[in-house]
Amino acid sequence: MAQVEATTERVVAADPETVFDTLADYSGTRAKLLSEHFSEYEVREGGDGEGTLVHWRLQATSKRVRDCLLEVTEPTDGELVEKDRNSSMVTVWRVTPAGEGRSRVVVTTTWTGASGIGGFFERTFAPKGLGRIYDEVLAKLAAEVEK
Repeated sequence: MAQVEATTERVVAADPETVFDTLADYSGTRAKLLSEHFSEYEVREGGDGEGTLVHWRLQATSKRVRDCLLEVTEPTDGELVEKDRNSSMVTVWRVTPAGEGRSRVVVTTTWTGASGIGGFFERTFAPKGLGRIYDEVLAKLAAEVEK
């Protein structure tokens, strides 16, 4: 079984601290940033960055739905890590400076893919689909912090 990875990034016109705080606000802003691919959003513990436990269902395709229960950590400054208790999926959000009053946001999701022909299709198509989903989330993030 191979590792599957999907990465999306965007530069937004807001300082890194504002962007990071917006992403880490699971009990407030984060729900507003999610696309229609996410449902049943619920903060179960915490709500602000490290120590948060959040649940959602991610519908990547009409047939592919993932029930996610994510533990949030902040291993380094500007980094949020969401580890799914229900699978091998890990999503890392990195916010870094990108010039005066601008930030680069990179979101990378990895998971252990299936083997065989199903795994081939997963490695080929899933990163593009997840990339489109997170591109939509990053667009909503930009609209939120650039107000």
